[in-house]
Amino acid sequence: MHVASLHLFDLPAGYAGSFHRDVRQLMERRLHAAAVLTRKLAEMPLQFANPVWVEADQLDMGYHVQHITLPGPGTPAQLEDLVGRLHSELLDRSRPLWRMAVIDGLQSRQAACYIQIHHAVLDGQAGVLLAQALFDLVPKSLAPADRTALLHAEHPSTLQLALAALKHDAGQYVQLVRNLPDVVKTLAGLFDAAPTKLRGRLKQNFSFGPKTPLNVPITGERGFAALSIPLGTLKQLAHVHDAKLNDIVLALCGGALRRYLAQHGGIPKKPLIATMPISLRDPTSTEFTTQATLSLVNLNTQIADAVKRLHAIRDAAGAIKVLAQRARGVIPVDFPSTGTPWLLGALATLYGRSGLAGIVPPIANVVISNVPGPQVPLYLAGARMTDYWPLSITEHGIGLNITVMSYAGQMGFGFTTARSAVPDARELTAALREALAELVARSTPPNTASGAVRARARSRS
Repeated sequence: MHVASLHLFDLPAGYAGSFHRDVRQLMERRLHAAAVLTRKLAEMPLQFANPVWVEADQLDMGYHVQHITLPGPGTPAQLEDLVGRLHSELLDRSRPLWRMAVIDGLQSRQAACYIQIHHAVLDGQAGVLLAQALFDLVPKSLAPADRTALLHAEHPSTLQLALAALKHDAGQYVQLVRNLPDVVKTLAGLFDAAPTKLRGRLKQNFSFGPKTPLNVPITGERGFAALSIPLGTLKQLAHVHDAKLNDIVLALCGGALRRYLAQHGGIPKKPLIATMPISLRDPTSTEFTTQATLSLVNLNTQIADAVKRLHAIRDAAGAIKVLAQRARGVIPVDFPSTGTPWLLGALATLYGRSGLAGIVPPIANVVISNVPGPQVPLYLAGARMTDYWPLSITEHGIGLNITVMSYAGQMGFGFTTARSAVPDARELTAALREALAELVARSTPPNTASGAVRARARSRS
């Protein structure tokens, strides 16, 4: 349940230092900028409730900021394969739940950085806040490391932590029981009060998806592939079709999945269903926490025509987002956890070992998440970040996660796969390029030079 990101950097002209050493020193100085970097988990006795956060007494920076050199020739495909292997590894639960790998030896003479952090620490928007705390807006030279930034805190006793957890959960149970009738009543009222046309579009999203090769029990092995598309191209497509940028992202993902499945078992007659995180974060919130809910969106993959499919997705996605935003004030984002580690652990183990993920119709076929990122160039230890690709979570029954991050005029598509479901993630980036080319061609009037939608997709493969 960790998320991550892959970044490429152009090193400064004439740079002859150690980028790993410079990044490690910078991280030591900036630990105080985000408290999540110095907190670790304290387990409850017998795991009767979720762990709580406590301050780590010290950090092993050799673990948290690692150095990896790619073997020659250092191709983009080698980088993607390395990142897939890194994303397969669990974070050490006895330490703060993050680590970085500074990677050199790339054929392009650039440096790369893989940053991994547990989803319990933050959501997509909080990840953007963390990036703002870690990266610079202008190139800087490093000052000597200030190692006093490593924080030391007195740890409360296990009994104190347990009592605090029980008090916290008791209050949450009271609040949940008190508010649940209002939540159900409000959501039902919103659905009933919606116009007939909107209700029809909402119903499209609430159905089981078809069985596909993506929806199987998974192992711990992960794959990764990345593709960057100019943001201007996607915005122009959105303008042409009176759609949101997110609608274009969903349509391109649906088109890519049609192509991939055509080569792996055939395109299902039923439309694929995507689960899509919707942020419940207040625009003014700067907390490093998870504040989101999940919705279902019909990708209309049964429609062969790219434009008709886009318009159907636009209507379905718009309807579900209207409902979620109207219900924003009553959807709970935190729940009591007493007993849940036992229950969820047992259920997850049973679900994985039983093979139910390969039998039961999937509620969703794929996870697609679109996170707005910084639109200005960022720097790390004086090096300019050229590319920003996210990685996320796959689960039993959902072997593909497509997370998209906008950065400095580009839209970075990150395909995180369970290798048992998708053996070669780069087939998906190839399919995405084809889906983009098709939608651009269908959106540009023939023999029209001015105002034509222009596309240039850049891949790591």
